[in-house]
Amino acid sequence: MNRALISVFGHGLLGISALGMAALGFSFWSPTGETPSGKPQGEWRLLGPVSYDNLTVFPVVASFGYDTSAFLNLEDGLATGEVTVREQGAEALYRNRDGSRPAMQNYGGPSVNQLVLVNHSKRPLLLLAGELVSGGKQDRIIAKDRIVAPFAEPLPLDVFCVEHGRWSSGSNFSEAKTIVHPSVREQAAVKQEQGKVWGAVAAGSTAPRAAAAPSPALTADTISETVQAEAPTQSYNKIYGSRRVGSSVDSLVTGIQQRFRKETTGLKGARVVGVVVAYGSEVAWSDIFASDSLFESYWNKLLRSYAVEALARPALKEKPSTEAAQEFLQRLNGRERTESEPGVYRWREIEEGGLTQIELDALEPQVLTLHRLVVRKTS
Repeated sequence: MNRALISVFGHGLLGISALGMAALGFSFWSPTGETPSGKPQGEWRLLGPVSYDNLTVFPVVASFGYDTSAFLNLEDGLATGEVTVREQGAEALYRNRDGSRPAMQNYGGPSVNQLVLVNHSKRPLLLLAGELVSGGKQDRIIAKDRIVAPFAEPLPLDVFCVEHGRWSSGSNFSEAKTIVHPSVREQAAVKQEQGKVWGAVAAGSTAPRAAAAPSPALTADTISETVQAEAPTQSYNKIYGSRRVGSSVDSLVTGIQQRFRKETTGLKGARVVGVVVAYGSEVAWSDIFASDSLFESYWNKLLRSYAVEALARPALKEKPSTEAAQEFLQRLNGRERTESEPGVYRWREIEEGGLTQIELDALEPQVLTLHRLVVRKTS
C-alpha cells in the first residue's frame, strides 16, 4: 500500500509535541516550532561575497555538520540502477526486497505531469525540485523536494515538462546532471503550474525588468533563435546547453568557481553548507544543506543554474549588501503549509511578504533538515 501524504495547513502544526525538544536538523526550534526572531538558523554565517559580472554568491558556512551519507541522490541512483523512472502505463517488472512481486498498481496511461519512480536501494532517496530527468516521451523536472523510502513500492511522482515540443517514445529516463535555473525552478517548486514552467523555459527569466535596465546577455529572442536552430523540441537541456548559450554559461561558471575556491579554501573550524545568491544588487535565492558533503554533491549543478539565471537578467554592475544576504538565513514567519509521509519526510513551506521558504526534513534515521530553500518571488 502506498503511504498517504498528509497535508496540514496552518502555522506551527508540525507535530512538535511528538518530537519533544529534539533538535530538528540544523534549525533552532522552540516548543512552538518557531525559531527566535531575527536569529540565523543553525548558527550559519556568511563568508565574503564572490562576484563575477552580475552574479554574486555568498558562501554559507557552519561550524558543524551532519552525517548525510545514509541518503542517495537522484543522479547516483539512476547511474547505478538503484533508481528507475518510467512513464505511467509502461510495463515493467519490479520485485520486493524478498524477491516477491508487489501488487500491481494501476496508474493509468502516460501523463505529462506524472511519472513512476522506484527506489530499489536500501537507502532513502533525496529528490530536489528542479532536478531534470531526460528521456521517455519528454524531459521532465521534479516538482518538489521529497524523500522516497528504501525499497518503496512504485511511486506516482509529480513532475513538470521542460520539453514542450515532443511527446513520443524516447530512451529510458536518465539523470541529465542538470538542475533548472531559478526562474524555472520557482515555477515548479512555488507556483506549481505547468504553463508557467514552459513560459520560464522560453523567457529565460521571469524577474521583472526596469525600463532603464540594460538588456540581458540572454534574451527571449536569443532563446527563440536557439530553439529554431538547435532545439526544435524546446528541450531545456538542448536550449541551455547549446553552442550560443552554453559557452556564455561556461564562462560565468568558471569565473565564479575560481573565486569561490579561493574564498573557501583553507577554512578552519567551518565547512561550506550552502550559498545565498544575488543578481546585481538583488538578493534572490538561497540553497542550504545539512552537510558540506551534501552541498558539494549538488554544487556544480546549482552553480550552472545560477549562471543561466544571471545571463537572463539585466547586466547590472551594482553589488548586493551583506545585510540583505543575511536576511536569507533567518526563518520566515508567515502562512505555513506542510506535507508529510509518516516515518519518511516532512515538507514545509512558509510565505512572508515576497519571500517563500521551503524546508525538507528527513524523519529517519533521525529528524534532520536536509535542504532549505528561500526564494524571492519574481511575480
